[in-house]
Amino acid sequence: MPRLEPPETTREARAMRVIGLCRFSYPALGGFKRMHGSVAEREAYLYGDDRMALRFAHFESLTLPSIAAQTNGDFTFLVVTGETLPEPWRSRLRDLAADVPQIQIVPMPPMRHRDAMRLAIKQALGEDDTGSIQFRLDDDDAVSVGFVQSLRWFERNTRRMRRAWRNVAFEYNRGYAVRLSERGIEAEAVQTHFWACGLAVLFRPDDAKTVMNYGHHKLHHEMPTLINPGPEMYLRALHDDNDTGAAQHPPALSPLDEARRALFQKRFNVDEDRVKALFAARPAPAG
Repeated sequence: MPRLEPPETTREARAMRVIGLCRFSYPALGGFKRMHGSVAEREAYLYGDDRMALRFAHFESLTLPSIAAQTNGDFTFLVVTGETLPEPWRSRLRDLAADVPQIQIVPMPPMRHRDAMRLAIKQALGEDDTGSIQFRLDDDDAVSVGFVQSLRWFERNTRRMRRAWRNVAFEYNRGYAVRLSERGIEAEAVQTHFWACGLAVLFRPDDAKTVMNYGHHKLHHEMPTLINPGPEMYLRALHDDNDTGAAQHPPALSPLDEARRALFQKRFNVDEDRVKALFAARPAPAG
């Protein structure tokens, strides 16, 4: 039976890294649709109490529980934030991450957005002598608890097909758009094209590039892409602080019924009662 090129030993296959990246209120130079004239102005916007309370409510409702409950725990999840993240938010983030061994908080000084994210990934890869599967997830989104396990299945079962490909993207194009509040969760099933929360990219060892070298909506212009329209794999939150803009907002969302409430709990480790409590505890926006 012919082997993949380059040959992959059993040891190398086991060593395949999975690395996720989450930007958490990082004061990048660029990288946001909302522009600011200086780093100080950007930090003032990012670290405002109302905004931080909203980001933490989403992070604790969606991102954190879905990452903590992954059925395959062999992965690293980088949470990149600013070196100047103030208290009490700095301690709150550190305390939340302490219970999830896969999470690494990475404080970074202000620099260009993509440069900072690439550097965080490269530092996590270290010697980078094995392949890696890399994904990005916003701090207000969730992935299925089987996301990492499914990525590893994709990698194992496509080796022969992709033996001549330098990179390959894996896309899961079904999930839910959701809106969270003290009343609970409203949701709508969606089938989308290259949303970041449903994507991952496989890299060979020592590749100079990372997932942050590519715009997620144009990955299929750069490399072969394998699309799985199977189970719903993500929750994409909609709210007034979305940096992606209103164009992706679906026209209607409905409160969860019992069946969907149970599905969210089982598939994403997202509990509606927890959502209600977190958003009820959030201070009312100033002004």
